[in-house]
Amino acid sequence: MNILTHKKQLEDAAYTLKALANETRLSIVIQLAKHEEKTVSELVNDLNCEQSLLSHHLTDMRAKRILNCRKSGKNCYYSIKDERVIQLLDCILKKC
Repeated sequence: MNILTHKKQLEDAAYTLKALANETRLSIVIQLAKHEEKTVSELVNDLNCEQSLLSHHLTDMRAKRILNCRKSGKNCYYSIKDERVIQLLDCILKKC
């Protein structure tokens, strides 16, 4: 691996870690890892969080390519796009 490839991987890792460095965002990942897909309303109920704050986090995580969003009727269904975030969180929680 050349130094530029290694640097790019480190930059990508730092970007992902920064994007997840929030208790609400980590809670979102945990909920979606357990249930694959949830609506905004379901996440609001599960996390006991204001809808506006949750929507802000979901929008940002989607922009950072961590989450997918699928619209069906009036509902937005969120799921994890980058499965590495589940592995990362699992490792951190288990203190690998």
